Amino acid sequence: MDSFSSSMDLVQFIGKLGDLKDEHYYMTLAHAAMVELLIEKGLLSRQELERKIAEMDHLMTDSPYPMA
Repeated sequence: MDSFSSSMDLVQFIGKLGDLKDEHYYMTLAHAAMVELLIEKGLLSRQELERKIAEMDHLMTDSPYPMA
């Protein structure tokens, strides 16, 4: 009975993972649509967006602590 329980737990976990994948897709799609609308309306340029992405990426990838 233990193997059935853990197998069912695995099936539920895989199902939840699939749900998260779908949710991530729709959130990414909504984000892309909002960015495109901001650009189309002239509220944001692609260059501003690229500059901000690079700035934020730099902040996220650089460690605030010195590496020995």
